[in-house]
Amino acid sequence: MGLMDNLEPPAKALIRMVRDAERVVVFTGAGISTECGIPDFRSPGGLWTKYRPIEFQDYMSSAQMRAEAWRRKFAMEPAFRAARPGRGHNAIAHLVRIGKVRHVITQNIDNLHQMSGVPENRVIELHGNATYAHCLDCGLRHEIDDIRMAFEATGEAPGCRACGGIVKTATVSFGQAMPQEEMLRAEAATEDCDLFLAIGSSLVVYPAAGFPLMAKRNGARLVILNREATDLDPYADLVVSEDIGSVLEPLSTLNN
Repeated sequence: MGLMDNLEPPAKALIRMVRDAERVVVFTGAGISTECGIPDFRSPGGLWTKYRPIEFQDYMSSAQMRAEAWRRKFAMEPAFRAARPGRGHNAIAHLVRIGKVRHVITQNIDNLHQMSGVPENRVIELHGNATYAHCLDCGLRHEIDDIRMAFEATGEAPGCRACGGIVKTATVSFGQAMPQEEMLRAEAATEDCDLFLAIGSSLVVYPAAGFPLMAKRNGARLVILNREATDLDPYADLVVSEDIGSVLEPLSTLNN
């Protein structure tokens, strides 16, 4: 039985487009990780419907807000720790291995692309990584387990062990500047691709959501794979509104 047998038309079209492309860029959002047990933030019932996001300026100015941020972090930690790459992550990692996908640009902070086997230098994390923390003053890396021990002992957000500065997960909060180096890398990758796959993203957060249109302006074909409609659907060459893992899984057996 061939790769294309028993696939629905949108999945067949996606496979053809990937086969025809030479320089694919994948852009992922929370939707690719929900089957892995990582909570979605924006959808109904998501975390942001339960908690108001803590703004960066509030985190910096209030010890109480820092403590609340760490309390939330540790409450979510079991789900993050238990998560393993899903079918979508594994399919993308396969496409990286065979040379189809040049870079994976992600809004996710769960480290699952790296866990699936995508090399660190091929993953561009626009919103950072929640699996470790760093000092906002001196940049020293701090491990989450060490911070948890200190937090549980005092109930207060610990400072940097080297300089006493404010420690925060290595993620980008509301109101915090986007990482300039990662944005430049993402722009360069997007401008160079001939196929841009936007997967599991609502495509409402800018400047990150501007990358699909940037790819189109530079002549790339655009595929949007998301369970709900996005504002960029009219610009896409292909829109797939089916289960992400099921659509991507057949790509795991694609050859050059």
